Amino acid sequence: MCGIVGYIGDEEAVELLLNGLEKLEYRGYDSAGVAIYDGKELKVSKTKGRLKALRHMLGNGEKMNGTVGIGHTRWATHGKPSDENSHPHTSASRKFAVVHNGIIGNYLSIKELLTNLGKEFSSETDTEVIAQLLEHYDNGNTLETVIRVLKDLEGSYAIGIINKDNPHEIVAARKDNPLIVGVGKDENFIASDVNAIVSRTKDIMRLEDGEIAVIKSNKVVVYDMDKNIIKKNIQRVNWDISAAGKNNYSHFMLKEIMEQPKAVHDTLFPRLKKGEIVLEDDINLSKEYLEKINKIFIVGCGSAYHAGCVGKYIFEKLLKKPVEVDIASEFRYRNPIVDENSLVIAISQSGETADTLAAIRRSKQLGARVLSIVNVVGSSIAVESDDVFYTWAGPEIAVATTKAYSAQLVAIYLLSIYAANKLEKISRIAYTRYVDELFFLPKKMQKVLNLTDKIRKFSEKKYLLESVFFMGRNLDYAVSMEGSLKFKEISYVHAEAYAAGELKHGTISLIENGTLVVAVATQRSVTDKMANNIEEVKARGAQILGISTDSCLDLRKICDFSFSVPDTHDILQPSLSIIPLQLFSYFVAMLRGCDIDKPRNLAKSVTIE
Repeated sequence: MCGIVGYIGDEEAVELLLNGLEKLEYRGYDSAGVAIYDGKELKVSKTKGRLKALRHMLGNGEKMNGTVGIGHTRWATHGKPSDENSHPHTSASRKFAVVHNGIIGNYLSIKELLTNLGKEFSSETDTEVIAQLLEHYDNGNTLETVIRVLKDLEGSYAIGIINKDNPHEIVAARKDNPLIVGVGKDENFIASDVNAIVSRTKDIMRLEDGEIAVIKSNKVVVYDMDKNIIKKNIQRVNWDISAAGKNNYSHFMLKEIMEQPKAVHDTLFPRLKKGEIVLEDDINLSKEYLEKINKIFIVGCGSAYHAGCVGKYIFEKLLKKPVEVDIASEFRYRNPIVDENSLVIAISQSGETADTLAAIRRSKQLGARVLSIVNVVGSSIAVESDDVFYTWAGPEIAVATTKAYSAQLVAIYLLSIYAANKLEKISRIAYTRYVDELFFLPKKMQKVLNLTDKIRKFSEKKYLLESVFFMGRNLDYAVSMEGSLKFKEISYVHAEAYAAGELKHGTISLIENGTLVVAVATQRSVTDKMANNIEEVKARGAQILGISTDSCLDLRKICDFSFSVPDTHDILQPSLSIIPLQLFSYFVAMLRGCDIDKPRNLAKSVTIE
């Protein structure tokens, strides 16, 4: 959500900033802008709309010159999308320019104070108060001035600042919002994430809360709020820029759907050794600890929450321990009954999701142990967790997650089977069977992807629908929720998921002649019940798209359309049954002409409440 890029070096900054911002478009935004020091003053260019509009204004960079600058893509929070509310924001005299991700909670009181002192504001944003405060407290030393300003701010921020009176440095700071420094040769960068700068450098520093970086072209020094120098390690990015490219696919989402077998393989196989699940040494799930757990809480947002819903069924089935799964934004405000015998599992692709981060902080205050499942090494949630299970899905650019969700499911499988074996809740024969089925999971996922053309042809018949319902029981209900989310977020078509057993409790009143119902039916223990539910909605005129297993021939006979996935153990079926739903959503969105990789109003990394 929102994107920051900054550059200082010997090259023209504008083109580098625009290229970096393009790599951050997936985060979601509605305006863009840059500020450049041109040797005499700060020049700012910003506009509502897509980045291509900013490029056009700048003549592809030819209308603005300078070797130091900051850029931003904004997702509106305070103030509507407009040229005036776009970043960067400047102080009244245009001495300071600021880009900011996050929310300043006390901006209204600061704005009132500065207005009473004669400052005039030109935007509705919370960010402008930072620029005006910088000028208000300016003492000639940018670092000291920034520290003084930060002490007045309440809320969250990742900030990049340039000062025309000290133009040979960028000052950056963070609190509860991700920000990295890219270290190059005679050039350095700041960015919201590594995608923006990996084409220029793979060496990065991750700033932590309360740290301020002073960045020059040949030097980076990081300070704490007391001006003490902090020694930072440089991390090496372990993936190539090509991993974040489309590779001839029409959209990143389609590419990432097709990459799911690899993402699952890469997450799975480092932990499968000689028929055993072997977790990293820094994940402490000893038998003694597991025996002390009296309850497991799983928290996440969006698709991560849906992965957690899958986890609830599996952990309870295998560990015989109670599990609660919560939307992170609800968990943090509902006074959960968490104590030192609770295990909290936090799931987040980015590792920066604000509500999930707040949930784990609250859990730790209450004494719980926190294990996180994240895709980004060194992210805030990873740093603040007691144990971290990294998924190795690689960079995911499309806003609608696919391969990261699939990698999260694998993490749940491995953790639950590993813990059940430790606790001797499953037999050795059952454990071996689970491990064997995990081994073949990537190949079975690849087999499901062979349905792509059939699903595209089916979508061509159905893309003009106005509403679609998803239903399932047990794990299939959890998958239906994720399928429904994928459908609505990229096609803009109304979609809802229901537990099939709830049909007669009100939902069936929405079914009318021609309504499409997607029935996910892979769980053998409830196949007969699902067949009854399918017949019920068919009797009201619904058309049924069934998602079942290869062996479930009878169920497919009662569906109008169907796609089957390979048989595997029931708890692993979500990894297979979700793929047809992802593809169906993708093709419907494509046929409707939607902006698939960057759906309206959505952001990839939600770093504010």
